[in-house]
Amino acid sequence: MEFLIHETKIKGQVRDIIFNEPKIHADNEKNGRSGHLGHAMAMLKDGRIIAFSANTTKDRCCGHSAFGWMEYRYSTDFGETFSDPIKFPYSYETLLGGVNTISVEKAVVLDNGDLVAFCLVNSQRAEICCEPWAKPTYVRSRDGGKTWEEPKLLTDYDGRVYDVKYHNGVVYVLQHCNPSDVFFCSNAPEHVYRLFKSEDNCETFAEVTVVPFRDNALNLGYGNMIFREDGSLVVYAYNVKDEQNMEYLVSYDNGVTFVKSGKSFVKNKIRNPQVGILDGQYILHGRAGESEGGKGSFVIYTSKDGIEWDDGVVLVENLRPACFYSCNLTVKLPNGKNRMLIKYSENYHKGIIEGQWGQVNSMMAIVESL
Repeated sequence: MEFLIHETKIKGQVRDIIFNEPKIHADNEKNGRSGHLGHAMAMLKDGRIIAFSANTTKDRCCGHSAFGWMEYRYSTDFGETFSDPIKFPYSYETLLGGVNTISVEKAVVLDNGDLVAFCLVNSQRAEICCEPWAKPTYVRSRDGGKTWEEPKLLTDYDGRVYDVKYHNGVVYVLQHCNPSDVFFCSNAPEHVYRLFKSEDNCETFAEVTVVPFRDNALNLGYGNMIFREDGSLVVYAYNVKDEQNMEYLVSYDNGVTFVKSGKSFVKNKIRNPQVGILDGQYILHGRAGESEGGKGSFVIYTSKDGIEWDDGVVLVENLRPACFYSCNLTVKLPNGKNRMLIKYSENYHKGIIEGQWGQVNSMMAIVESL
């Protein structure tokens, strides 16, 4: 496989960064498989990194399908290398049940060391097999992934968990309450974003608020959130009708109320926004939209405040739309320096190839400040 991204130096708003040449995390091409969803990562208390990836069929829906199971790998060197894959039992057993599939959206490690994986429940009925969505679940491991407890229902709403953050001992969950039986973006008044929290180490969850996006979140999909360095919470969403402007809201009381809203301009568009912080600089990455000028591209932006973004750098242009789902994790090295891991899906067929346009490998890149 020819790598599409090589070492790239990027001028940032706060400091320059380097996007190191990625490595193949899961060689689905070699194994005759695919795997779009489920790029969750977390750092365990013993310093290991756990990274999830999907192992799905390459044949159903041209490979752009959730028909398969989740796996996870460990890294003991801060993302340089990873172990052989381990099947995620909940996902594998659900697949064999023949009704649903399970994708891991996000994962967090609590102060007590528990690892909690938050899961999307997909119906096997549709060919794409990641819609419609049922009620999301979560599952806990108390030993770093050696064993897992029984899954629990997260909320009473059908829909998709788009982000989870652990902040000052509280777990916050952003769910788009849309079953996606018509379209994955909001198309009915009840298709709202809700913020939930747990203050008891994920034993229970309570609703904080309906996130007050304008027009009941009409045409909004995907989502992400971040606690900025001043403690404020920013929630983002993608607008299918306006891919150059992410909708955002800002809260200074952990999501109870939102006092600022607006549109965050991104010159090269964004579809599935993923925001992280590296050395005081905000980094945004994801697929660069579906409309003209963005289709099939992977883009990265930097910002001083998580609202005003630079022009961005297109890392891959016009490959295919069915890739570049992504996730990030910032980790501190023993020498005190930080790095950001960006895990993403990349089509292993160049251009538009009928029957192969959705077949992807899972890639891992290391981003560092210069």
